[in-house]
Amino acid sequence: MNLQEMLLGGGIGVVGLLTLVQIAPVQVNPWSWLAKRIGRAINAEVLDQVQTTQRKLDEHIERDDAGRADQVRANILAFNRQLMAGERHTREEFWEALASIDRYHKYCDAHPEYPNERAVHAIHNIGRVYDERQRKNDFLPDR
Repeated sequence: MNLQEMLLGGGIGVVGLLTLVQIAPVQVNPWSWLAKRIGRAINAEVLDQVQTTQRKLDEHIERDDAGRADQVRANILAFNRQLMAGERHTREEFWEALASIDRYHKYCDAHPEYPNERAVHAIHNIGRVYDERQRKNDFLPDR
């Protein structure tokens, strides 16, 4: 028996053994493991690009969410300015303002790094005026 026959026989034996291990109920899957390693090696550049794209998308979503929170805060401040100027509002307009306040609080709670102390007094004032209007039942009539 020469070296070539030994290697061929041994190689066939290894392939047969790996195939039996793959089929056996044991959770060792050498062919799957090998295929994953080869796939990752071949697709490494694509996987890096996907991760970079995902990171950029996450950053964009975060900036977009922060921009929406800024807009909601601006709406809250504008509504409070109207109240302080003596403008009256319907119950429904108050409900919209209170819903905006809820959205703003949820965003701030989920993002502790967001500067959320800018509207504290306006929010308090809107709640105070709403409670007062509710007690007196003197909202502007719905149109």
